[in-house]
Amino acid sequence: MLVLKFGGTSVGSIESMTNVKNIINDGQRKVVVLSAMSGTTNALLTIADCIKFKEIENALEQISELHQNYKLTVSQLIHHNELRSEVDTYINSIFDMLKASVNVNYTTFLSNKIVAQGELLSTFIFSRFLKQEGLNVCLLPALEFMRIDKFNEPDNFYIRQNFNRIINELPNADIYITQGFICLDADGHIANLQRGGSDYTATIIGAALHAEEVQIWTDIDGFHNNDPRFVPETHAISNLCFDEAAELAYFGAKILHPQTVIPVRDLDIPVRLKNTNSPSDHGTLITNQVHGEGIKAIAAKDGITAIKIKSARMLLAHGFLKKVFEIFEKYETSIDMITTSEIAISLTIDDTKNLNEIVAELEKFALVEVDSFRTIVCLVGNHIVYHPDTPKLFQILQDVNVRMISYGGSSNNISLLINTGDKIETLRKLNRYVFDLVPA
Repeated sequence: MLVLKFGGTSVGSIESMTNVKNIINDGQRKVVVLSAMSGTTNALLTIADCIKFKEIENALEQISELHQNYKLTVSQLIHHNELRSEVDTYINSIFDMLKASVNVNYTTFLSNKIVAQGELLSTFIFSRFLKQEGLNVCLLPALEFMRIDKFNEPDNFYIRQNFNRIINELPNADIYITQGFICLDADGHIANLQRGGSDYTATIIGAALHAEEVQIWTDIDGFHNNDPRFVPETHAISNLCFDEAAELAYFGAKILHPQTVIPVRDLDIPVRLKNTNSPSDHGTLITNQVHGEGIKAIAAKDGITAIKIKSARMLLAHGFLKKVFEIFEKYETSIDMITTSEIAISLTIDDTKNLNEIVAELEKFALVEVDSFRTIVCLVGNHIVYHPDTPKLFQILQDVNVRMISYGGSSNNISLLINTGDKIETLRKLNRYVFDLVPA
């Protein structure tokens, strides 16, 4: 069985839904994971914020506007009378619940429940559309099998047991439709896998049923060798290994959720990135197999804060590193890049919600400097730190103010910290230095 995931833009219009129907109607049994229709999650987050700040009238206006959008979509998509009545009843029940929520005290649990309605709406509507078109389809409720544990990690045993139980209890179908992103937490409350989590849902399901392949369908034809939004004439990479894909996803390539490859890597289940607008294109195939060496791709991650920490004692700073790392562990703040000497550490973070508290604790024993608006530019490829052509990329140091370099921490990744204002120029110059000089 295959697992196919389609994002919000893939189910964001009548034309897009029809295109997805044509892609999945190929005679193979599959599980289809859907995101919310494009724009819906943002709208639901806005509604949740209005409730949080007690902007009741604004919340009701936002709910009414979103409801009208869905009514219009359904009127254009579903023509079968019985199915149309079923969809209308379902949608009305969702929006009645949202209206009732405006008078409820705001909690994170309420916010998660509100946001989850996007995936519930898209899957119900799309499943009825497929039934109208004569496909043998069944709706598979993610909230009945997808759960995270108390550490916010997938509860794989629970997921596998319940997924296989539910799919065996349901009527036999060619296509099973389920929700991406949403899940239950360890206490049974509605939660989610965070932004982009539908990719993660797909590979978690792929691992649970030992799928032949997991396909992530978006509006771009796979991982590109550079960011096509800023660099002209990029091209899709045909093959990547799991380690290379994980590095690219973590360091800014938006096409894939950073944790996507984790559930399927050890099971050797391939992940293929495909373009809904060009379904016949090869896309990018991600497996355990390594294809070539040297730099394959460049990605950039914005929103980085650099912190320089210098021991106030200057010398004999025994335990200095241990003290620093304990503070970041205390505030559950991950570190992206790090360079060290005996008396100083420079590091970067992308989560600043506890930055003030972290700095206050560091300043008890160190001198601290904080610089915001930084970007990590990451160069990825198998064993690139050993490749003879890799040193050529450092020609960029002549032209760009590189604040920090991570070289050797991973054999598949070289990272440069730059000012965010220099990002586009850096990506374009690296594109010339690397891909004009290094053979593909």
